[in-house]
Amino acid sequence: MTENPDWNGLRAVVAGLGLSGVSAARVLRDLGADVTVVDGGDGPALRAKAADLTGIAVRLGDGATLPEGTELIVTSPGWPPNSPLFVAAEQAGVPVWGDVELAWRLRRPHPATGEPAPWLAVTGTNGKTTTVQMLASILTAAGERTAAVGNVGVSVLDAVLAEEPYDVLAVELSSYQLHWAPSLRPHSAAVLNLAPDHLDWHGSMEAYAADKGRIYEGNKVACVYNLADPATEALVREADVEEGCRAIGFGLDAPSLSNFGVVDGLLVDRAFVEDRANNAAEIGSVSDVVPAAPHNIANALAAAALARAYGVDAKAVRDGLRAFRPDAHRIARVAEVDGVTYVDDSKATNTHAAAASLAAYEPVVWIAGGLAKGATFDELVAAAADRLRGAVLIGQDRELIREALLRHAPDVPVVEAAAGQTGAEAMADVVRTAASLAEPGDTVLLAPACASMDMFTNYGERGDLFAAAVLDLME
Repeated sequence: MTENPDWNGLRAVVAGLGLSGVSAARVLRDLGADVTVVDGGDGPALRAKAADLTGIAVRLGDGATLPEGTELIVTSPGWPPNSPLFVAAEQAGVPVWGDVELAWRLRRPHPATGEPAPWLAVTGTNGKTTTVQMLASILTAAGERTAAVGNVGVSVLDAVLAEEPYDVLAVELSSYQLHWAPSLRPHSAAVLNLAPDHLDWHGSMEAYAADKGRIYEGNKVACVYNLADPATEALVREADVEEGCRAIGFGLDAPSLSNFGVVDGLLVDRAFVEDRANNAAEIGSVSDVVPAAPHNIANALAAAALARAYGVDAKAVRDGLRAFRPDAHRIARVAEVDGVTYVDDSKATNTHAAAASLAAYEPVVWIAGGLAKGATFDELVAAAADRLRGAVLIGQDRELIREALLRHAPDVPVVEAAAGQTGAEAMADVVRTAASLAEPGDTVLLAPACASMDMFTNYGERGDLFAAAVLDLME
């Protein structure tokens, strides 16, 4: 497949009838390709989506067979590399792209520069969405036409094909998307952290890390990494970047040369300043970051590093951080009831995210459990044991967390709740149980360290029902 294929009449297959699949199918159709969408599922909802795809063939109930004559597959992010469709494609010599790869190849020159809008890209196990949204807020404060795109906000395909072009894009990329984006070459990129996640998809931690590391390939100005996570620096060292691209670290301590950090409550840049051996620039304060939990301050520093790599001035960094407010279900304070604070971090769907959340509070009544996705909990529980007032366990894989608590926090009271229940009824039981364990001054923290789909539609519903149950408790 050439860099710029002749789309007219190209026989393209789109794998998956989700949001990204529908978007890719329509884009390919409008380019003139002969498009077929395949999906292993079936049912009224999928059939309704299929009916809306005018001029596109849709094959439901069979996502494994490669249609005859296929010249390109564009896959939705969730399809794993060992899917039979992709095995057949490899045997037939058919390339497989993700929607990000397609978007990268369809970029258009900006009228003002003659070059496509640069991408400032972010990945990591946790914090991607918040960091990309912070970055977009900073770029907006600097007067740039921008958007948070990719795995958040605007579809990356919609962004690169927008009628009014963007100046620069803040792009969130998952490991899935990076796996299928071999041509991607961002202006600058950050890996926020690395912890075991989605190993059922990638097959191993090594493969997961390698896909995350793809974000650094071809970087032009800066590879931003986490000083507290040596695995992210290792990915920088392995990356093939453009001549002159710099490694820029961020952390919560006073910054050394070429890094970002914190000094006396101030956010400091010692990388993009003149005479950085002797000088540093104040780019904001810890109080500009909401909430000012340690991991969120780190997110802000990573966003600032990418913005400064792009050339944003210090005042715009500060103004952008002040203007930013995080999405729901990310360490969001719900209410205080009888002296106990209730915090919704339903977005903490893996152990790394839950660890960051638990580190921000004490003492804690911890609500945990759900679908573990192959994770283990010993390290998480051992680190948080001294902070725990009690634990309320829910969901399919609750026993894994109970066993870790028995090993590393045997004196912490553990109660199982919502057995056999789902939805609002389940969460009402969970909140009542947590309240019975809490004392004035405690925090009841929903940071499940697990996915939600065994009991709830998604993490958003889980968080919404938690907040509703807390408000019911107030009444």
